Amino acid sequence: MTERARDMTSSTVKIAFDQRIIMLALDAILPLKQVSQAIKKGVKYRRIAKSIADIGIIEPLVVAPHPEERNKYLLLDGHMRREALVDQGERSARCLVSHDDEAFTFNKRVNRLATVQEHFMIVRALERGVSEEKLASALDVNLKVIKRRKTMLDGICSEVVEMLKDKSVNPTTFDVLRKMKPMRQIETAELMATVANFSSSYAKALLAATRQTDLVKPDKPKQIGGMTPEQMARMEREMETLQRDFKAVESSYGDDVLNLVIASGYLSKIIGNRRIEKYLGQHHPEILEEFKSIISAASLDQSTHTTH
Repeated sequence: MTERARDMTSSTVKIAFDQRIIMLALDAILPLKQVSQAIKKGVKYRRIAKSIADIGIIEPLVVAPHPEERNKYLLLDGHMRREALVDQGERSARCLVSHDDEAFTFNKRVNRLATVQEHFMIVRALERGVSEEKLASALDVNLKVIKRRKTMLDGICSEVVEMLKDKSVNPTTFDVLRKMKPMRQIETAELMATVANFSSSYAKALLAATRQTDLVKPDKPKQIGGMTPEQMARMEREMETLQRDFKAVESSYGDDVLNLVIASGYLSKIIGNRRIEKYLGQHHPEILEEFKSIISAASLDQSTHTTH
């Protein structure tokens, strides 16, 4: 074991939060931003307030001890929840105490509820006996929304559900996918993931470019608002060409990147020699610039893969 590894294993990992939830007076929690009247008139605030009124607060407020004032706390997450509690006359709230007073740092750790996860949450609540009416009231949405979310994944193949489980997808997108056969659903989900676009308008464009034989009802003509049958037929041909090109690029991409990295490493060593760099700079500056561009492109590609 290396010395660095020993240091890593012997060092203590600092816990970011207290392991218990405590009750704190709302007056002792100082918000870092104000909830304006305009925000209070919005759908999100009304939904939070309605949920708290019906079933209480589920997600605790996240606070950090005030660095200067004793028995005071800074509110890191939950400003609308705190405001809703105050408006409803509550005096205290369940809180999770963080050891880091950076709201930005905390929010980086938060994973917001994805569309598929929300579906499973609603289904589990219904299975446990919560009525559709109470769920609609708690979430401050129309009863039709609950009914629609309950059946949102009907007709969607399991592979697509797995691919989109942690993505923020427009619910209408699943209505579009449902019109396609499983293999086409997977292809469409892969295309959406590639460009990170899960909107219903993009899904409808992909539906327009889908062959009739790949639809659940191949005998029923596609109807896309604002598009003629001729335009959809042209999109089908263009999509087939695009997918062939994409597959060709995908198959050779790994080898191309490997060759680029090897070439970049070789060129880096050449330019790393000051005498060679000086010579190229004096006699062949255009070649030196090209070498640097190749090295820069390879470095950018590697950093992008590391990030993802």
